[in-house]
Amino acid sequence: MSPSHLLALRPPPDIEARVVAFREAHGVRDAAAVPHVTVKARSGLDDDLRWLELIPAVAAATPPVPLELLAPRVFPNGSALYLPARSPGAVRLHLALLDALHPARRFGYEGPHLTPHLTLALGRRDVTLDALLDAARQAFPHPLTFTATELVWMRKPVPGGAYRPVQSWTLGGAAAT
Repeated sequence: MSPSHLLALRPPPDIEARVVAFREAHGVRDAAAVPHVTVKARSGLDDDLRWLELIPAVAAATPPVPLELLAPRVFPNGSALYLPARSPGAVRLHLALLDALHPARRFGYEGPHLTPHLTLALGRRDVTLDALLDAARQAFPHPLTFTATELVWMRKPVPGGAYRPVQSWTLGGAAAT
């Protein structure tokens, strides 16, 4: 199987540590191991990596993105427990990426109606999201705010693996790493 790619905004170390601690305390092991807010899912992010050439210009044209992570929720279809991210800037970045990449196919959740979010746990047969939701409400009782300063390329090497950061670009500037 081929790898999967996405583009994301990462929280600062203090918020990341809280999310990782929550996941570890509840034995959560899934593709969202590295906390992130996806701004471009895998559609159009093919293994040929030609799309990477377009990313620096989008990042350079995008100012840093403020985000407010709200109270935990579960998607109605049970796919994930997450912290909604209130962020018009994240949606604008998402739309700019769609415009630049022109993916042949888009997921139904892509576009102006995107729900930016930070996944706490993915829904799987061995995970009870309702029980985790109560624990998440205790762990994240107040909104968390931060400003993302980098756009990050994340790669999942195989199905069942976890997304890991590969490269990043400073928002409003040049390549970071």
